[in-house]
Amino acid sequence: MDSNFEMTIAPVTHDLGAFRVHRTLPSRQRTMVGPFIFVDEFGPARLPPGQGMDVRPHPHINLATVTYLFEGAIEHRDSIGSHAVIEPGAINLMTAGSGIVHSERSPEAVRADGPSLYGMQTWLALPDGKEELDPAFDHVAADGLPVVEDGGARARVLMGSLWGATAATPCHSPTIYADIELGAGSDLPIEAEADERAVMVVGGEATLDGARLEAFTLYVLRPGHQARLSSDGGGRLMLMGGGAFSTPRHVFWNFVSSSRDRINQAKEDWKAQRFPLIPGDDQEFIPLPEVPKTVSYP
Repeated sequence: MDSNFEMTIAPVTHDLGAFRVHRTLPSRQRTMVGPFIFVDEFGPARLPPGQGMDVRPHPHINLATVTYLFEGAIEHRDSIGSHAVIEPGAINLMTAGSGIVHSERSPEAVRADGPSLYGMQTWLALPDGKEELDPAFDHVAADGLPVVEDGGARARVLMGSLWGATAATPCHSPTIYADIELGAGSDLPIEAEADERAVMVVGGEATLDGARLEAFTLYVLRPGHQARLSSDGGGRLMLMGGGAFSTPRHVFWNFVSSSRDRINQAKEDWKAQRFPLIPGDDQEFIPLPEVPKTVSYP
């Protein structure tokens, strides 16, 4: 392994028939990179005509979910009354805090032709003292996410401040997140200020300081290292990270918390149907699994 990488995390791939999900966090090797505690890349794929993604109502606590798409559209509804369709170039940040229920579905308008699915679903652990925030939802349109260009490279800043630009997306703890597109023969430096950083190739090909990066693998960078990404033929990568957490987080299904007791309480609350319902999507729900696992996809 190249000395500039602190760790390399190969994805666990879930083949769901119509599309694949590549999950790198949490892993046996590492739970978090900055606040990122769950990292899924899904697609690219196209579902059969008439079908769609249907992630039925399910709960979260003590975390924030971040949805970002390269292709397609997802309709979001939640128990505080939020309703938004996210498309490429925008970001959805849902702060679960003390507890929220949401669903994610393909919009009716795209089902007839067969929806495309390609994007990122990540979770951010909420920091100590903020885990029980009031639930909130923020849809940040493309004009709130600055694009930085350097020769044939361009990067959209999704969270935090990078390359002198700052995204409008709220951050509950120090966070960096960016969508990087490298044109053929281009390169881009990766800032070293964040405590923890990782990169993932999601399309094309790229190298970091000359070392080739495998697609959908999470490369955790050595702290303080001034890395440089480059691509001969063109590639797309995600950069993520932020401030290191000093206290551990526990994960069960869709619940993240510094307290196991809090997770057990959430489990009982979901089984007893004490979570609020989603206006406009209250007829279905995902039951609590007997065996701990993370969020279900269609």
